[in-house]
Amino acid sequence: MRPPIRLGPGTAGRDLTLAGAALVGGAVMYGLDTQPQFVWQPGLPEPLFLLPLAVACAAVGVRRVATRSSLTLGTVATLADLAMGGSLATLLVYTQVLYDACVFGSTRTWRRLLLIMIGLSLAGTAAGMLVTGDWRGVGFGMPVVLAGLLPVLTGISVRQSRDQAAAERARAEQTARLVELDRRQAVGAERARMARELHDVIANHLSAVAIHATAVLSVPGLDRSQVDSALRVIRESSVQGLGEMRQMIGLLREPAEGAPAVDPAEEATRARLSEVDVLLDRARAAGLTVRATRRGEPRALPVGVDLAAYRIVQESLTNALKHGCGEADLLVAYEPAGVVVGVDNPVGAGRGALTGAGAGLVGMRERALLLNGRFAAGPAEGRWRVRVELPTGATT
Repeated sequence: MRPPIRLGPGTAGRDLTLAGAALVGGAVMYGLDTQPQFVWQPGLPEPLFLLPLAVACAAVGVRRVATRSSLTLGTVATLADLAMGGSLATLLVYTQVLYDACVFGSTRTWRRLLLIMIGLSLAGTAAGMLVTGDWRGVGFGMPVVLAGLLPVLTGISVRQSRDQAAAERARAEQTARLVELDRRQAVGAERARMARELHDVIANHLSAVAIHATAVLSVPGLDRSQVDSALRVIRESSVQGLGEMRQMIGLLREPAEGAPAVDPAEEATRARLSEVDVLLDRARAAGLTVRATRRGEPRALPVGVDLAAYRIVQESLTNALKHGCGEADLLVAYEPAGVVVGVDNPVGAGRGALTGAGAGLVGMRERALLLNGRFAAGPAEGRWRVRVELPTGATT
C-alpha cells in the first residue's frame, strides 16, 4: 500500500495558486477569442465553456489531498467540454490533471490510465485509418497521444524517479544506522578489551601491595628486617605495575609523527607465556608458594594466544594470592593444536581477607572465548581450579 502523502508548509497554497493561474490563463484565452476551439453547436453560448474550465482548475487545486477526486472532476469536466464542442484551455488543464494523477495517485491509478490512453490512442488511429482509407488516418490518434498518453508517461517517469530517490535515501539511512550500530559495537568491544587489560595489568601488583601493606599494619611487633622486606615487595610491585601501565597507555596512544611504532625496550618485555617465570618470581616474592609443571616443547605462539595465556596465568595467581592459603600449582602444556594453562590452589579465607567483584573470572572467560578456546573455573575437592585450552590452529 502506498503511504499517505505528507503535505509540507505551503503545499496547499501552491496547489491553489497553480489552479488559479490555470483559470486565469483559460480566461485570457477566452478573451482572445480562442475559446472554444471547436463548436459542435453554433448557437451554444460561449461563456458556458468557462464552467468546465473552472471545474478542471478546481481538480488541479485538490491534486494532492484527493487525487482520485481530482481525476474524476477533471475527467467529467473534459468530457462535458468535449460534448459542447471542445476547448483548448480545458484540454490543457486536463493534461495537468492526468500528470498529477500519475505522480500523486496509487500504483493502480497510473497503470489503469496508461492502459486507457494506449487503448484510446490505438482506437483513434484505427478509426482514422478506416475513415480516410490510408495511412494518413494515423493523425486521428495524435490528439489522444499528445493530450493523454504523453502526460501519463511523463507523470510515470517523474513518479518512478521520485520513488527511486526515496528508496536510495531509505537505503542510505539504513546504511548509516548499520554503520552507527557497528561503531557502537566496536566501541563496546574496545571498552571491554581495555577493561580486561586494565584489570589484568594492575590487579596482580596492587593485590601484592595491599597484602603486604595489610600485614605491616595488622601484625604487631615486626622487626626492621621484616618491615624492610614487605616494603621492598610493595615497591617492586608498584614499579612493575607502573611499568606495565605505561606500556599499555603507550599502545593506546597514537605514535607521534616520525616516532617508531614500537619501543624495543617495551617489545622485549611484552607479556607472553615464555615470560611466565617472571610471574612466578613476583608471586613468590609476594608470599605465594608456586609449584610449576611444564609439558611439551615450548614454541612461538600467535600473539593473541600468547597474551591471553600470560594474562590468564597472571590473574589466576593473583586470585590464589588473594583468596587462597598461600600455595598454588601451575600447569603449562604445549599441545599439538594449542596450549593449556591451569592453576590449582587450596580454597581458604585469603590473605588479608581481600574481596573482589568477579571481574577477573569474567575477563579470563572472555579472553578464552574470543580465541575459540575453552575455559573452566570452579571449586573441586576443596580446591579452586582454573583450566584454559587455547587453540593455535597448528597441528603436527
